[in-house]
Amino acid sequence: MSRTVYVNGVFLPEHDAKISIFDRGFIFADGIYEVSAVMAGKLLDNDAHLKRLERSLGEIGMPMPMPAEEIVKIQKELIARNDIVEGTVYLQVTRGAADRDFPFPPADTMQTLVMFTQKRDFTNSPAARAGIRMATVRDIRWERRDIKSVALLAQVLAKQAAAEKGCQEAIMHTADGVVTEGGSSTIFIVTANGELVTRPLSNEVLPGITRQSLKLLCDERGVPFIERAFTVDEALAAPEVFVTSAGSFVTAVVEIDGKRIGGGQPGPVARRLREIYLDEAVKAGV
Repeated sequence: MSRTVYVNGVFLPEHDAKISIFDRGFIFADGIYEVSAVMAGKLLDNDAHLKRLERSLGEIGMPMPMPAEEIVKIQKELIARNDIVEGTVYLQVTRGAADRDFPFPPADTMQTLVMFTQKRDFTNSPAARAGIRMATVRDIRWERRDIKSVALLAQVLAKQAAAEKGCQEAIMHTADGVVTEGGSSTIFIVTANGELVTRPLSNEVLPGITRQSLKLLCDERGVPFIERAFTVDEALAAPEVFVTSAGSFVTAVVEIDGKRIGGGQPGPVARRLREIYLDEAVKAGV
């Protein structure tokens, strides 16, 4: 059965969905995207995702295409029409279609807004049960990684390089070995004394929404949450490593560049944090 998708005000079958070849998202990657997870038919952390959407759009001089509450109505309609119990809702806003020219088009150019769903089986995820393998890749991205741009070529290349090594995710790092983030995730290490360590927010990393929610949960429970830079060598020596994202929640890393992390299986901290996050996120979902 064909999915129902949303394109510029219309719900339609995916095979009928079309946008202009002059769309600036297609030509210049001039757009912003967000992905919200769905569990038990509910959107998780969606308010935070839409706030990040508005911020990212503002950073590139674009307004929201419509009020956030209208976007939520469309997301929920797509979830219902596509019978999504577990999965994701993808949302993309571009500056619209105009003849190819680098400067912004006229102010009255209509933005493009598309949304679609993907079914996922989070509950029975092999990655959640067994953990994932990661490969180190040099971070070659631009300096505004805090903007959730659709320009993802560097991440595509990083994740492909990891896939060619039999890994599910890339761990990106600077020339001097400092970890930035994953190809599509935030990376944490767990220290020997139980502290969670992740890179502080700046224009060098995306402000992860699952990261944000996990920090609040850790603060409430008195779990040490340390924001500082760490190196690939520290990650390799850590008792536990895990990643967070809207599509992976909290997922343990069991191997980096062929070296086992901890005992080569998901550790107790990552397993417990995943349970806590999912329990609280579903309770608060809409």
